[in-house]
Amino acid sequence: MGTRVCRLYGKKDLRVETEPITPLGPDEVMIRVKRGGICGSDLHYYQDGGFGPVRVKEPIIIGHEFAGYVEARGRKVYHLNVGDRVGVNPSRPCGECIYCLEGTFQQCLDMHFLGSAFFVPHEQGGFRERMTVKAEQCCKGSDSLDFSELACAEPLAVRLHAARQGGDLQNKRILVNGAGPIGALCVAVARYHGAKEIVVIDLFDKTLDVAMQMRADRGVNLNVASYRSVLAKYQEKKGYFDLVFECSAAPTAIENVFNLVWPRGRIVQVGVTGELNIPLNVLVSKEVEWVGSQRFNEEYEMAIELLSLGSIDVKPIITDVFQMDAAHEALDRATDRSPAVKVQILL
Repeated sequence: MGTRVCRLYGKKDLRVETEPITPLGPDEVMIRVKRGGICGSDLHYYQDGGFGPVRVKEPIIIGHEFAGYVEARGRKVYHLNVGDRVGVNPSRPCGECIYCLEGTFQQCLDMHFLGSAFFVPHEQGGFRERMTVKAEQCCKGSDSLDFSELACAEPLAVRLHAARQGGDLQNKRILVNGAGPIGALCVAVARYHGAKEIVVIDLFDKTLDVAMQMRADRGVNLNVASYRSVLAKYQEKKGYFDLVFECSAAPTAIENVFNLVWPRGRIVQVGVTGELNIPLNVLVSKEVEWVGSQRFNEEYEMAIELLSLGSIDVKPIITDVFQMDAAHEALDRATDRSPAVKVQILL
C-alpha cells in the first residue's frame, strides 16, 4: 500500500508524491491522517527554505499539526483501538538527558520533532494520507470531535504552556499583541483561565474579528488612525496590563508592549524573532518580568481533553481549508494574514 505525501524539496518546491508506507512495528499504529494545520515553521520552510541556521538540506514531508484515526495497530498496542480519533504529539524527547530526567522535556538536548529540518536526516512530518507513528505519541480525542479541531491540539498546547509561564491568569488584565493563530488561541486560553479583561492588538480587521470570536473584549487595529489615543490611555500611570502575551515577534511591537504593561507586570514572549533592541531602561525601571515560552510538555494531553470537553472552541480560527492537491495554494494563502488565520489541508 502506498500513501500520498506533501514533500518539500526546497524553497517553493513542494510536490505531492506517492511513497510506500513504513511497515507497522509492534508498538506503533498506522494513522489515516485527515487534517493538517499550517504553522509558521512550515511557511518558513516553504517560503525561505528554512529559518536561521535551520535549512532544508534534503526532501522533507512538512507538517506537525495533524490528526486522524487509527487504521491499524501493532500487536503490543493496547490503549488504542482501530477507529479511534487521535491527535499526534510531534515531540519526541530523548528521555535520557538532564532536562528530560527533571521533567522539562521541552528543553531536551536531543529533541526530535516531526516535520523538522533541525537534524539530518530530517524528521518527516504529517502532511500525508497515512503515517506510522509510535502509539505513545497518539492522544485519543472524543468520538464527536471533528478532525479539524483535533488538528489544533498542538498549537493549543503551545498556548497552554505559555499561559503556565504567565502564572495565575484569574482576574488579570491581559494584552495579546498579535492576533494570528498564536494570538487567537492565547485569547481562548486566557478566557478559559478566568482573565478579567482581554485586549488584542493587530494590523488586520479579519484577525481581530477572529480574536473577538475567541472572546476577546476589545480589538485595536494599528492601521486605524485612532489607535494612538486608545493606546495612550493604556500607557497612563506607567501602564495598564498585568500580563502581555507577545505573539507578533515584531521588534517595534515588542518595544511598545513595555509601555503598556504596568510596573512589575509580566510579558510572555510567544512569537519568535531575530535580533532586536531591548528597552532595558523600561524593563529595569518598571521591574518587568520578560519570560520565554518554548513548545509544551504535558499540555498536549490537556489540549486534547479541553477540546474533547468543549471547554475551548477553536473553530473560529480555522478560516481556510484546501485539498491536498492544492497544498501550494494553501501555503500561499497562509502567508497572507489579511484574510487568513489558521489554514488547514484536507488529507
